[in-house]
Amino acid sequence: MTRLSKGGLIDRDARLRFSFNGTEYSGYQGDTLASALLANGVQLMGRSFKYHRPRGVFAAGSEEPNAMVTLRDGARAEPNTRATVTELYDGLSARSQNHIGSLERDLLAVNDLLSPFLAAGFYYKTFMWPKAFWEKLYEPAIRRAAGLGALSMQADPDAYDKGFLHCDLLVIGGGAAGLSAALTAGRAGAQVILADEDFALGGRLLAERDRLDGAEARDWVAATRVELDSLPNVRVMPRTTVFGVYDHGIYGAVERVADHLPTPGDKVRQTLWRITAKRAVLAAGATERHIPFADNDRPGIMLAGAMRAFANRWAVMPLKHANDPIAIFTNGDDGHRTAMDLIAHGARVLGVIDSRADAPCFGDYEVFAGATVTGTKGRQSLYAIEITQNGQSEWHSVGALGVSGGWNPNVHLASHHRGRPVWDDRLLAFVPGPNGPQGLIPAGAAAGKGGVADALADGMQAAITALLEIDMAARPVTLPQAENAPAAQEAFWHVPGKRRAWVDFQNDVTVKDIALAHKENMRPVEHLKRWTTLGMATDQGKTSNISALAVMAELTGKTIPQTGTTIFRPPYTGVSLSVLGGGDTGPHFRPKRLTPTHHWAEAQGAEFVEVGPWMRAQYFPQPGETHWRESVDREVLAVRSGVGLCDVTTLGKIDVQGADAGEFLNRVYANMMGTLKVGMVRYGLMLREDGHCYDDGTCARLAEDHYVVTTTTANAGLVYRQMEFFRQCVWPDLDVQLISTTDAWAQIAVAGQQSRTLLQRIVDDADISNEAFPFMACRELTICGGLRARLFRISFSGELAYEVAVPARYGHALMQRLMEKGADLGVTPYGTEALGVLRIEKGHAAGAELNGQTTAQMLGLGRMVSVKKDSIGAIMSRREGLAGDKRRLVGLKPVNAQKPVAAGAHLFAKDAPRDMANDQGWVTSACYSPHLESHIALGFLEDGDTRMGEVITAANPLEGQQVTVEVVSAHFVDPEGGRLRD
Repeated sequence: MTRLSKGGLIDRDARLRFSFNGTEYSGYQGDTLASALLANGVQLMGRSFKYHRPRGVFAAGSEEPNAMVTLRDGARAEPNTRATVTELYDGLSARSQNHIGSLERDLLAVNDLLSPFLAAGFYYKTFMWPKAFWEKLYEPAIRRAAGLGALSMQADPDAYDKGFLHCDLLVIGGGAAGLSAALTAGRAGAQVILADEDFALGGRLLAERDRLDGAEARDWVAATRVELDSLPNVRVMPRTTVFGVYDHGIYGAVERVADHLPTPGDKVRQTLWRITAKRAVLAAGATERHIPFADNDRPGIMLAGAMRAFANRWAVMPLKHANDPIAIFTNGDDGHRTAMDLIAHGARVLGVIDSRADAPCFGDYEVFAGATVTGTKGRQSLYAIEITQNGQSEWHSVGALGVSGGWNPNVHLASHHRGRPVWDDRLLAFVPGPNGPQGLIPAGAAAGKGGVADALADGMQAAITALLEIDMAARPVTLPQAENAPAAQEAFWHVPGKRRAWVDFQNDVTVKDIALAHKENMRPVEHLKRWTTLGMATDQGKTSNISALAVMAELTGKTIPQTGTTIFRPPYTGVSLSVLGGGDTGPHFRPKRLTPTHHWAEAQGAEFVEVGPWMRAQYFPQPGETHWRESVDREVLAVRSGVGLCDVTTLGKIDVQGADAGEFLNRVYANMMGTLKVGMVRYGLMLREDGHCYDDGTCARLAEDHYVVTTTTANAGLVYRQMEFFRQCVWPDLDVQLISTTDAWAQIAVAGQQSRTLLQRIVDDADISNEAFPFMACRELTICGGLRARLFRISFSGELAYEVAVPARYGHALMQRLMEKGADLGVTPYGTEALGVLRIEKGHAAGAELNGQTTAQMLGLGRMVSVKKDSIGAIMSRREGLAGDKRRLVGLKPVNAQKPVAAGAHLFAKDAPRDMANDQGWVTSACYSPHLESHIALGFLEDGDTRMGEVITAANPLEGQQVTVEVVSAHFVDPEGGRLRD
């Protein structure tokens, strides 16, 4: 055991049991999995991605690249979890990953022997030839090797949530700067959210031995937490990572609500928060960087700041054997802090190897001035290092080595929105630049002010500045007395040598790989990253990128700022897909939208079908009907002979109002809409900008400046989005407003020769006779004794038909009333199947014909594209490639009436070979017509409008079927249109 006998922020009265790779261990409340494993003498925790080299803990926070484990078992297994941020709980089960065989004897470690053949960019060179090997050998092998951990492939049993928060000030980070900022804003009465990814507030104050007002810093942290919790205007959110900055002051955050529990129980596991903040303070701290040197990746080598964090916060010496000596390798004063802290805890410190020739000494330990570490020994744990000083090398026995190459401010969030950090020669690091996200103010170590006194003052000032920008006054608060630790350093980036020096530990990128990338002209940072996979690991290069930039700068003869950085993008740390989905799994994966008559249809025994997000009644089976087609045939014949009802609420409905509404619709529709008379409806066709048909529907003019547009169900959202885009961005000068009213109105189609008779029984004092209310008329009126409604005389069935719209909450009652009033007329509800048959019998184009590949000419609607005005897609529709298309919409009737035609079948001349060279079109829609007592279909056929009566073949090669069909008019029923005009 290497647990210290006293100290730390752990609860020694709360012992917790856990397992790693099947071995039982114990730790304490307040431990992380990493600290508990180190306390039990476990240094080996994983394997690197490419070479499968042994890896141990390298850091102490979310920047950890090595100690990646899979937590839990079964469906709750969670791969690629950092042991350094996994809060220990009783019963925790973890296992290492990315190895075959045991962790200690990984069979894939043979890759390390093959490293000369697996240098940077090898995959780009190797997998190009022979070409035939890609699908059968290379791709399967790469897919098997890809990734670190493995998914359970079982459904996640836990619940996730999403929520929305608003505040005046969002403080990101709960260290010295973050706490002082939150305290300042909280006392000023501002609405404050303080979010920190750790389970305990304090940041680096918990990892250091700094004193505030002469007492331990943790005392001030605890007192500040108590005050913040007592303020009703402050929300403290530990275990919450702000992972991204988005437009308009919106921040994405994940709160790990129950990750620290064995099972969530009745809690959600994680919550995705969308935080809208007027201003934000970035107090995310800084990340320590290392110094690459030969064989610097062995378990037992870690960042010096992490080493003292384990000692100070978790009372752990990161050693395999408690009495082994520890060495520190550094290029600045910060490494000496670790040596002094370790000595204060009773550790044996070999000394501080400081690259500076004039290195200072701050305590009772040996300093190797002007020296470097040039080699290490040990496979699964470190046992010796080589120190080179004044050209002389000597080996020393050690059990652990701390490395400190300086600190990089966490500029990631400040660099979202393509903000570029700027180089600070004093800090030897990038700091947030002036062009970062609007309203985000960096503070403390994240702004390059990492001393405790500086961070406290900077956090307070950032809060005052932020609130002042939103016209809120905040007074300075009394801050505790603190000091800034010595922080001098020199620009020393790596130790030259012939052996491999690791830069990116998880992806096995070395200094030699960077040199090879330079040699192969992959010098821009974007190319360097992709050629070597540098910074593409789960830590996103937090500990490696600056070192890599320094090496490339050295090779190119440029400065580090001239070499530049890659673009920073969300997320800051990994975010699970489950929480991004907000728990929308299973039946909640895609919420179902129900029509106003859904529950009525359920009571009638309807079968439902998903139509986009909607659940629509497919057909209404009756007693004695044993097959779905019996029900559909009955419904179709009922509409043709009497009257039927169908809920068509799902059609998109868009209110268009304004003085320029007609002109706007002229530009949106291919045909003329501005000349439409008040009280009339016109069928409309929309084109994409490339000239292809986009959507069809109707446009009703209720008043001079008021139109109602309907769209297909599938394209309701897309059409509205496109109309809104053109309104705002292309024609902002037009006086026109849009609003989607799809959910506001329930709409029921009343179709059949008895439809007028039925409607007359519910309409209040309105003449809907053929003379007063002709085909394609519309009117606002009242029904059922005063209920406001809209009535449209339109038909997609070929029969006399209407659509009546009422406020959505009355849709259910309207359906019931129509059924009651039409009982003696044999009124029949019909579903989408019958609706499809009716429209195919009439030859109406629908989604299958409007599939994004068809033109107005193909649909027989070429004359609808007006030449008297311009409209979206009109010019492009006339280009030779589209206007010259000879395929036309036709009807197809099998010679054998009882033989079905498959939608999707291809059309060929009767005796032509069945190949692409002779393909003349395809079948779009097919059904059985009870009216014609025959199967029928619609399809596109070359020169189809001149081939009526010709017998051709519809072939379905996938299922080995072919049907002989006759080319007929697409209008199978009442081609003259007399029925719908009576």
